[in-house]
Amino acid sequence: MSKSKIFSLPVRVYFQDTDAGGVVYHASYVNFMERARTEWLRAHGYSNAGLMKEFGTVFVVRSLKLDYLRPALLDDLLDVTAQIKDIGRSRISLLQSVCRNGEVLTEAEIHLVCVSLASFKPVSVPEVLRERLKV
Repeated sequence: MSKSKIFSLPVRVYFQDTDAGGVVYHASYVNFMERARTEWLRAHGYSNAGLMKEFGTVFVVRSLKLDYLRPALLDDLLDVTAQIKDIGRSRISLLQSVCRNGEVLTEAEIHLVCVSLASFKPVSVPEVLRERLKV
């Protein structure tokens, strides 16, 4: 397992994220994690649009595994984290979590694949980005 830094993004739970009872809807966690991955990438010097424009590549989700441990609620302030687990030639595996006051509510392992915009076939993670992601 990599010892990369843990990136954290604060996310407030809004009414649109919840069911009628004020409990965060299960799919909202996927959206929270997507936001955190986007900002994690930006913290390493690249936006998704920048990768598309400069390299003709984009990261797509290959698989994700979510474990829901405790519910988040309307108006909670959450910390959504992202941390590199592993980097392959065209793949990045991340560990993500959603926490409230230090308590883990949801854990996930996300496998991203770098693909060409032209063919949507796997290509190498751009070397300059790979260097920035190193521990």
